[in-house]
Amino acid sequence: MKNLLKVSVFIGLLLFNSTLFSQQSPMFTHYMYNSLSINPAYAGSRDALTVTALHRSQWVNFKGAPMTQTLTLHSPIALKNIGLGLALTNDRIGILNTTSAFFSFAYKMQLTPNSKLSLGVSGGINVLQANLSSLSLDNQNDPAFQSDLKNKSLGNFGFGMYYSRARFYAGISVPNLVQNNYDGSSLSNGNASTGIERRHYFFIAGGLIKMSDFVSFKPTTLIKITEAAPIQLDLTATFIFQEHFSLGGMYRTGDAFGLLLGMNVSPQFYLGYSYDWSFGNRTFTYNTGSHEVVLRYDFIHTSKRQIHSPRYF
Repeated sequence: MKNLLKVSVFIGLLLFNSTLFSQQSPMFTHYMYNSLSINPAYAGSRDALTVTALHRSQWVNFKGAPMTQTLTLHSPIALKNIGLGLALTNDRIGILNTTSAFFSFAYKMQLTPNSKLSLGVSGGINVLQANLSSLSLDNQNDPAFQSDLKNKSLGNFGFGMYYSRARFYAGISVPNLVQNNYDGSSLSNGNASTGIERRHYFFIAGGLIKMSDFVSFKPTTLIKITEAAPIQLDLTATFIFQEHFSLGGMYRTGDAFGLLLGMNVSPQFYLGYSYDWSFGNRTFTYNTGSHEVVLRYDFIHTSKRQIHSPRYF
């Protein structure tokens, strides 16, 4: 139990030690349904008011393991080439809890009759809380654990590009351009700090291949790059049956592989579940995997005809 506590404390400290440069953004197996959380240019891309809710319980039965919820809303507005969005995230890992709210603005350009390019910007805040004094320590007088971090708000903004066709999409983004210090000072001034928001670079892509009238194949990928951290690559292969049911597998480099299940309850409503098995970190011995649930609903504009087939991107 003492060793397990030390591991839990270590995970919590990853985001507070200025000499450690780990990836800080939450990971999602259903990244292909959660694009607005990392790319503001995705806003309004589905030609409907789209609401997506996601919950992830990571490393189940491991004390202090990450638990994340996201809620995104986005829609085109009266002007056809403008999209607006809102992404809310709550992420807890160990003693640290981060809540964020980011608004997105996207401008869409029609490149050809069948393809679009969107440019997007986002702005918002990250609110951090950490209950350091609640930890059980060998040295209760350690000064590094005497002060809690409560309601520390850090503003940030991001940028993204998103290209889409009927059966293909690709995007690049930097959702947090400012590398804030948790003590509020600038990264460039050289002052010591309790932690730094590291800049993350994302690339997403996916396609839909019609194999028959019964089966379609949807490959997708996400690449995440962070300074002084290993490049993280997600590869997902999903088979869609009769446009209603989906079954897929995923692989995340150095971390996990998993299974995804999904169902289009209606052309507007999608329900998905995934389970990940950990293999590439020291926690895999102590956990029973990661669960994720996603719900997505399209509120079709009254001025448009009802859709008759699911939207896959």
